Amino acid sequence: MRKVFLLAVVMLLALASVASAQDDLVPVSVVLKWVPQAQFAGYYAASALGYYEEEGLDVEIIPAGVDINPQQLVAAGDVEFGTDWVGNLLATRETGTDVISIAQVYQRSGMRQITWADSGLTTFEDLGDSVVGVWCCGNQYPTYAALTKAGFDVPDMETDGSIAQQAFDMNAFLNREIDAASAMTYNEMAQVLETVGDGGEFPLYTLDDLNVLDFNEYGTAMLEDTIFARADWLAEEGNEEIAIQFLRASFRGWVYCRDNPGECAGFVLEAGPTLGEGHQAWMMNEVNKLIWPSDDGIGIMDADAFETTAQIALDYGIISAAAEGEGVTYRTDLAQAALDSLQMDYPDLDVVGADWEAPTVDVTANGE
Repeated sequence: MRKVFLLAVVMLLALASVASAQDDLVPVSVVLKWVPQAQFAGYYAASALGYYEEEGLDVEIIPAGVDINPQQLVAAGDVEFGTDWVGNLLATRETGTDVISIAQVYQRSGMRQITWADSGLTTFEDLGDSVVGVWCCGNQYPTYAALTKAGFDVPDMETDGSIAQQAFDMNAFLNREIDAASAMTYNEMAQVLETVGDGGEFPLYTLDDLNVLDFNEYGTAMLEDTIFARADWLAEEGNEEIAIQFLRASFRGWVYCRDNPGECAGFVLEAGPTLGEGHQAWMMNEVNKLIWPSDDGIGIMDADAFETTAQIALDYGIISAAAEGEGVTYRTDLAQAALDSLQMDYPDLDVVGADWEAPTVDVTANGE
């Protein structure tokens, strides 16, 4: 049955370019987790390079922000696709909204805790008598899980002030008001390295000035950027094929950004990000590290990584009951169909990136 399904999908996709030439493009939209930045470069690349049009789609890319929630827009039927962290997807499903992940783009987490090299805080086990910065809104849970694994009582740390609410900037860390700070490799860590002194001195700091505590290595990472849709929308006739076409084009965009990071940073800059060219170049490189290699092909959910994410979500009350996996909270068949058909159409397209090596990207003052 699966082979028949895939064959039918491939035949439909083979006709997509003909259909797009004869008929109007199918309008769909994707809402991002945040504002325009290289975190989402693959979608901007797929749009700029015409990959979506080749699939017969007219895709609108909608940036999010503090006042736009991807889950709400998708749940309301205002957009077809969204990107968000898996923990947030689980929380939305807990409310009864049947959103489902259809492709896990990021294979590993970009979140870290960072400390100053001269602090001696080199492991999670060292953080018990320190002030640890955490973000709000569900982003605190990997740190909570790591502290718990290290033997600390998180509620006690919250009570005695050892856990501090951290703004979405690095000022408290730079001013040494907190000992450890939450940071994404592609954003806040770069902001520390981009800091310019009052007298114009740059660089003030390098990676040698930091200890980087990696949740992936510690086993408490939660999955981040995933593509999701409504299950009832997917169940409507023809929409699974639209989803596969969207994934085909998006995957091609991400492959292109792996191999052409400078050009993809340029696509993002055209979308009007708040942070500059140097910062986007750094971000593009760090984001590629989170995607590649994709051992089973880009977009395929790793079951073990999902189970870790779901367990942390259960342990810390994001969800009240254990999350079901394949076929319920996430699907891999659509991403696999996209990969299989891409490999038929573009035999040389590397959707795994096993041999990819990250280049060195220079830090720029203020990310300019």
